[in-house]
Amino acid sequence: MRKTIWRVVLTGSLLVLPEIALLRPQDKNARPKKPQPAQSAPEQSAATAQQSEALARIRIDSNLVILPVTVKDARGNLVPDMLREEFRILDDGIEQKTAVFTAEAFPLSLVILIDNDLKAKDTVMMGNSLRAAAGGVSSSDEAFVCRFDQFFYPGPGFVLNGDELMAELKQARVDTKPSEAGPVPFVKGPSWHTRGVGEPSVAAATHAGGKATKTLDDAIFASAEILHDRGSGRRKVILVISDGANGEKFNHHSYDDVRQVLLRDNISVYSVAIGNSLLKSKYARLTKYADDSGGDVYFASRSRTMERFYSQITEQARHEYTLAYVPAGNDKGSSYHKIEVLVDRPGLTVRTRQGYYTGPPNPAAKP
Repeated sequence: MRKTIWRVVLTGSLLVLPEIALLRPQDKNARPKKPQPAQSAPEQSAATAQQSEALARIRIDSNLVILPVTVKDARGNLVPDMLREEFRILDDGIEQKTAVFTAEAFPLSLVILIDNDLKAKDTVMMGNSLRAAAGGVSSSDEAFVCRFDQFFYPGPGFVLNGDELMAELKQARVDTKPSEAGPVPFVKGPSWHTRGVGEPSVAAATHAGGKATKTLDDAIFASAEILHDRGSGRRKVILVISDGANGEKFNHHSYDDVRQVLLRDNISVYSVAIGNSLLKSKYARLTKYADDSGGDVYFASRSRTMERFYSQITEQARHEYTLAYVPAGNDKGSSYHKIEVLVDRPGLTVRTRQGYYTGPPNPAAKP
């Protein structure tokens, strides 16, 4: 969900800005940025110490609700100069005291989840773009490459540098095959036969339509399980590259099951939605996961567009504020708590997860 002006709803994360700047082409028409005054050595030392203290508290205080927050202006540009006092946090409608505030970049734990059952054209487009997905991964990050169709195919494990990730993505490109499913035939009833002389006509055959057999929900659930044990000092992100098709009846986990796990472990879902469809409803599942978890969706119809989106997603996820608080006065009788963030500065849009769960997870999978 997006709310502009003063209403804000928060987001999850991805990669580091100095590296991303090198990956993105220079805009010849861009206005030169106003130089920022250099910090003195004491100021830099104090800022570093403050960020280290914030990160240390996040890692040790299990009572904190941690909120990665992305802030953009009306043009969609990231806003890097927000102050602690400009944010307000509401938990079940009750204002909370911000215990931790930092703009420090956290290391990333990333699952790249690749759709293994795309149309031939989309498969080629996606494959040609994959090399760019490794470009923004820093030395402090870790990435795990997985694929899915009706089943989930995890890679060998987390890789810790760009060269290893590039090798995994190349292998995923080899393993990903275009869908060979033919057109859905016209349906004829079991008693269909050539009409005899004088026999009354029957209703015309109908087209059954294409029903997806892919298990997107299960794939995101399995990806979340991979991220479950990564520490609270890391950003947990699932990057889905897919056309958004999901065969709900083939999944063992419902959307609510998956949403619950994502929110419990503070995992954000970002998506690059592939295809030329003008029907946004086709990508509804991807959009719901992004809105609920604080991620985002980018729509791509060409390889070069996808390559650019990888960098944009990386930049957006990296440039986050971290707010954390110990809940007080909220509805203790509920296992789900709604989060809302307000800012004093007008004209801004903020994304984050929309809530969180307390208590043990209860993802009841279908047999």
